Amino acid sequence: MAQERPLARQIFDTGQAILWLALLLLVPSCTEKPKEMPPPPSVTVTHPVEKTITDYLELTGSTQAVNTVQLRARVAGYLEKVLFQDGQFVKEGQLLFIIQQNTYQDSLKQAEAAISLQKAQLAYAEAQYLRYSELLSRKAAAQSDVDNWRFQRDAAQANLTNAIASRNLAKLNLDYTEVRAPFDGRIDRRLVDPGNLVGSSEVTVLASMNQTNPIYTYFTISDSDLTRLMEEAHWKPGGTQSQRWPVFMGFLNEKGCPHRGVIDFASITLTATSGTLQMRGIFQNPDGLIMPGVYARIRVPVEEAKTLLVPQEALSSDQSGPFLLVVNQQNVVVRRAVTLGALVDHMRAIREGVRADDRVVVKGVQKAFPGRPVTPQEQSGAAP
Repeated sequence: MAQERPLARQIFDTGQAILWLALLLLVPSCTEKPKEMPPPPSVTVTHPVEKTITDYLELTGSTQAVNTVQLRARVAGYLEKVLFQDGQFVKEGQLLFIIQQNTYQDSLKQAEAAISLQKAQLAYAEAQYLRYSELLSRKAAAQSDVDNWRFQRDAAQANLTNAIASRNLAKLNLDYTEVRAPFDGRIDRRLVDPGNLVGSSEVTVLASMNQTNPIYTYFTISDSDLTRLMEEAHWKPGGTQSQRWPVFMGFLNEKGCPHRGVIDFASITLTATSGTLQMRGIFQNPDGLIMPGVYARIRVPVEEAKTLLVPQEALSSDQSGPFLLVVNQQNVVVRRAVTLGALVDHMRAIREGVRADDRVVVKGVQKAFPGRPVTPQEQSGAAP
């Protein structure tokens, strides 16, 4: 028993030593350096640019012809000639179609012959009335004879008037056999070929035609934008010719809005379901390059004032609306909700939400998160 105790003690000491060795391996060395935290991400910032610009309402619209007409056959007959190429530009009064004319030419001759006959009858009745009136004064004729020739004279005068009206109708029908352009414009393809009977049972549409110089552009404006236009720009609905408001238009293949026109019409009521007002601009189109039915960008100027502009790439948007990321004095990113103004080249005007001394993040936006520090670097050179 005396020998077993030292052996047990020896086993206990050995286990204790192994335990301490394991603990020493798990505990890191006191001389090991702690890991360094990475620096905040680097972003490029710039200050907003102050500039005097014209603030616009940015809208969309579509073009429409000033006048659209369907050319119809107003008399019956065979279509003899088509005197234009499908889709060409035509001038006012230009002859386009000829309908069978011989029937209406003969009708005109009959009407003119009837006029000659009625003139002769009127002259004879007038002479007889004068003769019998003179004989009655000599008591050589009866009063009934005078009354009869007065009636014959008046009837001949009425028949002559009727014949003249028939002649005018016959001439009008003959004129209808020639279909001419009612205005300068572009004509669509013909809908009836030569040799077909037109205007017999119903009015036949021969072709359609548009007047595109000038040209209309219809667009809608919201009630909030309408309020701005009336309060800030002092626009008034129902203005006279001298009070027409300028409007600018651009298309997909154009930069900006190079076409200038005027607002010549505004609807008298707002649409109840959408709260919008329909308006119309009129633009010159001498070369006919602007076609009806084309979607267009519309700018309506509101006011001219000094405004802060930021690069377009600095803007972001979410469900709450557009915003900018700004670096404050502690180099921490702050989210700024903004109210947008007009687009000027590649810069966007900011009406509210930013100051001239703010540092706006323009590059590295994906690395900047609100509430986190960053390393701001000023943008070199002038603002784009």
